[in-house]
Amino acid sequence: MRNEIIIILLLFFAWNCKKDNPSEVPVLKTLPVTSLTSSSVKTGGGITSEGSGAVTARGVCWSLLPNPTILNIDSITSDGKGIGPFSSTITGLKPGKSYIIKAYATNTVGTGYGTPMTAVIAPLMPTVTTSNIDLVSDTEVNSGGEVLSDGGSPVTERGICWSTVKNPTRSSSSVDSYTSAGIGIGKFISTIFLSKQDFNTTFYLRAYAINSAGTAYGFEFSFSPAKFSIVDGDNNFYHSVMIGSQVWTVGNLKTTKFNDGSPIPYVEDSGPWNNTITSGYCWYGNNETTYKDSYGALYNWYTANSGKLCPIGWHVPSDSEWSTLSNFLGGATLSGGKLKEAGSLHWKSPNTGATNETSFSAMPGGNRTNSGLFENAGNYGQWWSTTPGTSNVSYYRYLYFGNSSMVSSFVNQKYGLSVRCLKN
Repeated sequence: MRNEIIIILLLFFAWNCKKDNPSEVPVLKTLPVTSLTSSSVKTGGGITSEGSGAVTARGVCWSLLPNPTILNIDSITSDGKGIGPFSSTITGLKPGKSYIIKAYATNTVGTGYGTPMTAVIAPLMPTVTTSNIDLVSDTEVNSGGEVLSDGGSPVTERGICWSTVKNPTRSSSSVDSYTSAGIGIGKFISTIFLSKQDFNTTFYLRAYAINSAGTAYGFEFSFSPAKFSIVDGDNNFYHSVMIGSQVWTVGNLKTTKFNDGSPIPYVEDSGPWNNTITSGYCWYGNNETTYKDSYGALYNWYTANSGKLCPIGWHVPSDSEWSTLSNFLGGATLSGGKLKEAGSLHWKSPNTGATNETSFSAMPGGNRTNSGLFENAGNYGQWWSTTPGTSNVSYYRYLYFGNSSMVSSFVNQKYGLSVRCLKN
């Protein structure tokens, strides 16, 4: 009888112990990380025990922080249910980051986690673009670039490199040269200096950026100081800028002579200006001292369309060539801001959207109407094309201080407008 009582008591206590024991979450481990790419890894888990209930969900969770959980639903995978091993692929990871990964399994009691694993995603090389080439003089060239992405690793150096052979590199070789223009992402500008002996030499130039993954390069441009230099009939020097496939003068034309040396008639008074149906030019407000250097001259269309206004090797652009420029810069509504000189030194405030990121430095030279009235200096920049319209009008382009657009329109051929020259 005593033995029976003891057995009964043991069963009683065993039953109570089982009742008081906490319910169990699944038991599992995290599988090693394999198949690393720049944005994904393969891993998984192995469930050795369901715990106190069937496994209804399993997968992996990850974070840049030490203790990932399934609470962040944007950083988990769902890989079925039940016990046993399973594999999982994580995508959308960022280069250069270190992630903590844990397998998980959920039953009716809760969620169990495996041991944390670390996945280090290798960085990519930076992404860099090359800026337009701006020939300031026959020995001074401005360029630069923009680091769009650091590839997941800090950019420790950026700049431009150039050479007399294609594909220049950032090296200390006797062939390649380079500048260093700081660190990090964003835009940068560099100036290179050439010798007089380099005037007829063709150079190749591109931007570079360096991080722990290596050195990346932007688009390669070629240039020659001789091909970029421009001097008009009055020996005024203009530097030039390459924008896309085109090379433009920087600064409005201010010559008083055709490229054959013959003078362009200066027309000062309103009456003769209105009656002129041949070539003629003037200064805004008939004030050469104030307006020549900054705004250039105003030419009627007969002058602009003469075929000999720009220096030899250059020409006044057609309307379609203006369209090529506008389209390269993102279209009519965006291109104006990229062409306008920034700030309000010459343009009326607010000079909306002006960045001058092309180094075109468009100036608001205004115009002279066919009746001889001067107007819009500071408000509008207006440039002739060689494309005629119907009757006595021709096409031109204008920029306005109040928006970032470039607009094509037409106006009477007797108007006086600014002129930019385009490389043949």
